[in-house]
Amino acid sequence: MNRFVLNETSYHGAGAITSIPEEIKARGFKKVFVASDPDLVKFGVCAKVTDLLEKAGIPYTLFTDIKPNPTIENVQAGVASFKECGADCIVAIGGGSSIDTAKAVGIVIANPEFADVRSLEGVAPTKNKCVPILAVPTTAGTAAEVTINYVITDVEKNRKMVCVDVHDIPVVAFIDPDMMSTMPKGLTAATGMDALTHAIEGYITKGAWELSDMFHLKAIEIISRSLRAAVEGTADGREGMALGQYVAGMGFSNVGLGIVHSMAHPLGALYDTPHGVANAIILPTVMEYNASETGDKYKYIAQAMGVQGTENMSADEYRKAAVDAVKKLSLDVGIPADLKDIVKKEDIPFLAQSAYDDACRPGNPKDTSVADITALYESLMK
Repeated sequence: MNRFVLNETSYHGAGAITSIPEEIKARGFKKVFVASDPDLVKFGVCAKVTDLLEKAGIPYTLFTDIKPNPTIENVQAGVASFKECGADCIVAIGGGSSIDTAKAVGIVIANPEFADVRSLEGVAPTKNKCVPILAVPTTAGTAAEVTINYVITDVEKNRKMVCVDVHDIPVVAFIDPDMMSTMPKGLTAATGMDALTHAIEGYITKGAWELSDMFHLKAIEIISRSLRAAVEGTADGREGMALGQYVAGMGFSNVGLGIVHSMAHPLGALYDTPHGVANAIILPTVMEYNASETGDKYKYIAQAMGVQGTENMSADEYRKAAVDAVKKLSLDVGIPADLKDIVKKEDIPFLAQSAYDDACRPGNPKDTSVADITALYESLMK
């Protein structure tokens, strides 16, 4: 048996956010808790939504105590702020950080027995749907607006907690490329490669099946043809990435990921490495490691990325072609090729154990070990 969970409603395309007030009113919500990050407020991105709320006469409280890799403390502050303001819904504006924080806050409010945020790690047995979330992504990468996952950093233990809960998915998502137009090139590249990693890992994970494969292959195709243009700032590229990352999220949220994410998570926790950058660096190496356990799927990855002549290639050839296509895209958008400037060699044992313990690791198509992951990290240091 396979389960598939998606948003109740999603709006796509330029101007999608204009539907936020009508959705709030139609659902009978009276006051909004707006969760966003300080930079989005500073640069006027958040105001694109709050101005709509004000014009519609919808009261709101703005919460911005959110870090790029949100922490347990951010969640606790959000819970306290939500209780104090008397809101009945959340509008989350931002990338994965804002939306993940909103999910954790919404879950704790609706399930107070999980007030200890660490208790949410893994698949927490919550009973109630979280406070209704309307999600407005401002990056084209995490797809947090359509997933049942969120990630919170435990600063005390230098690790990221992956939380999986069907009760946390936003009820409405507004995927508006105009909300992503202020992303600088580096962030566009990093979040875009994160989306590609979601699509590729989701396609080859142990839990993959025909329905998820459909989403992931289409996402690989859209992202591969759109990311370079998005980094250059074209409207078509931005719109393509907004859709591609969402389609990838529809898939991987329901079937899981693999050790690219397992290895990237501790880099974010220990060094504050941008998640998309970590994924992009690690992805080709792990694809090579996993190749023998993927059947003919790399042929279709290569095809989706525009490689010609795959029908006449051997398995070794089309697997190499798929990996090379990922490397080329990553290089073209300016992602570093290795971890030399990020990882300290003395930290590798801790990183490898953290990656092995990560909730994404069991989904990897090839069974792995701490020793295998150690070798993968080391190979990215040469």
